[in-house]
Amino acid sequence: MTAAAIATNLAVLGYYKYANFFIDSTNHFLGWHLDVLAVLLPLGISFFTFTQIAFLVDVYRGIAREYSFANYLLFVTYFPHLIAGPVLHHKQMMPQFANPDTFRINPHNIAAGLTVFVLGLAKKVLIADNLALAATPLFNAASAGVPLTFFEAWIAAFAYTLQLYFDFSGYCDMAVGISLLFNVKLPINFDSPYQSASIIDFWRRWHMTLSAFLRDYLYIPMGGSRHGGPMRRHANLMITMLLGGLWHGAGWTFVVWGGLHGVYLIINHGWRALASRFGIAHASVPWRLASVALTFIAVVVGWVFFRADKFDTAWNVLAGMAGLHGVSLPFITSVTLPKIAFVALFIGAILVWACPNLQRLLEQHMSVEHPEMHWPAIVIKAKSLLSFVNPSALMAVTSALLLFFVVLAIRSNGPSEFLYFEF
Repeated sequence: MTAAAIATNLAVLGYYKYANFFIDSTNHFLGWHLDVLAVLLPLGISFFTFTQIAFLVDVYRGIAREYSFANYLLFVTYFPHLIAGPVLHHKQMMPQFANPDTFRINPHNIAAGLTVFVLGLAKKVLIADNLALAATPLFNAASAGVPLTFFEAWIAAFAYTLQLYFDFSGYCDMAVGISLLFNVKLPINFDSPYQSASIIDFWRRWHMTLSAFLRDYLYIPMGGSRHGGPMRRHANLMITMLLGGLWHGAGWTFVVWGGLHGVYLIINHGWRALASRFGIAHASVPWRLASVALTFIAVVVGWVFFRADKFDTAWNVLAGMAGLHGVSLPFITSVTLPKIAFVALFIGAILVWACPNLQRLLEQHMSVEHPEMHWPAIVIKAKSLLSFVNPSALMAVTSALLLFFVVLAIRSNGPSEFLYFEF
């Protein structure tokens, strides 16, 4: 019964998200001429499908014991996280829904939630959307066959790398803030991933709830690293990352992105085993800086495939990053880019590498629930959050001014989509 229920969820996801991908691939590789289907992709289908699968597996394992249909619907359709995460766990949410205090107005939670919401919205509107003004035209030029020079390619890749982070982490912060208004605490989803000193560390910091889902419901059930030796572990890692890439988008560039990270992880595990065997120490500051730089470059290369609409676009950008299309003067590009895009690049870089993130600022105010699970159930304690945001007149004015500039930016630039809305 459990297998049938999971298969049904995957079949629905496969039809809506991957039917035309398989039709296009079949036409391309076999020379057929099958007509594509008129399919409208439901918003957030991957997120609520994963949520339902996690619930089914937990019921099968005896972890989830609360079966109220009304609460199940609330759990699956809870709107703050529905479109772009974080991926939620049944045991994280049910105790909160069952708590009578959840249904009472809480001024502390409202103040904290509004503050976090404004911070997330500012990340999205003031930083991510302005970074798109550099990334989008340069990637569009690469897609049209314009060879990008060294600096053009790196500006494109770097701008998109920061855009994706501030777009997605901004949404997750907004989801956390909105949920706090309803007295429900969601897990933090990012922990300064671009400060990671290894790819293994990166996947513990980037989209943490998805990483945990792939580990607990795919990698470990396949055997993880416990059975079959290193080769089996590497195969499990590669399968997990390939499926994780395909989950992000119905395209071969996403599969390559997932496979590339699978290769990264295999190399990283191999290096750790080699360093441990020969007693290679790597605790010095220069070593860590070099490790962070190398990890970031590897991640940027992967994001090029993630962003490219086709392989030719990715090869164009990567060739430019390697200097194969020539080296122009810094910040002199064949595509006209607004100055605000470079300001956003500068501010974004400072926030990524020189400032603590929401999790680090609040880690002393967090708690980990359900330690028997491998799931990252780190949630905000709203009253303690207020000790950080300091609900004074100054903080209120600061938040109001930030929101004012966000509204002005939205009014000036018009609406923009969240990059993760269709994943």
